[in-house]
Amino acid sequence: MKINKRKFVKILGFSALIILFPFNVIFPANKKIINPNLSKEQKKIMFNEGTEKPFTSDLLKEKRKGFYHCANCENKLFASNAKFDSGTGWPSFSEALPGAFKTKIDYSFGMKRLEYHCAKCGVHHGHVFNDGPKESGKRFCNNGLCLIFKPE
Repeated sequence: MKINKRKFVKILGFSALIILFPFNVIFPANKKIINPNLSKEQKKIMFNEGTEKPFTSDLLKEKRKGFYHCANCENKLFASNAKFDSGTGWPSFSEALPGAFKTKIDYSFGMKRLEYHCAKCGVHHGHVFNDGPKESGKRFCNNGLCLIFKPE
């Protein structure tokens, strides 16, 4: 059996690279940036996929024009014109800014839900439901503690 030396060296080199540098070093995962000013409750929600109590967020009453940002990394997530009162007790938005979130399927609580995380730092923000306003049909149900509002 004849071995192609070039192919052998390539495989050997890549194998050594994997041993010396684990996969997550070569292809780093989306690292979570930790804002040192986050409260214990914010960390619980954002890093452990928790949920704040309904009707406790000051952002429910926010009516000014501006943008909502990630409380962890300040990534811009929602425009104020996408916010609506869903009556659920959490700040709700009909659409996110392009590229603001990455999603995954969440099977907790015995149901299938679409969970979303900040695309920049990876922290949990909430879930998307298909019961939003007519134009998009989506409701981004966000934990208020995960957001910072910056007026125009």
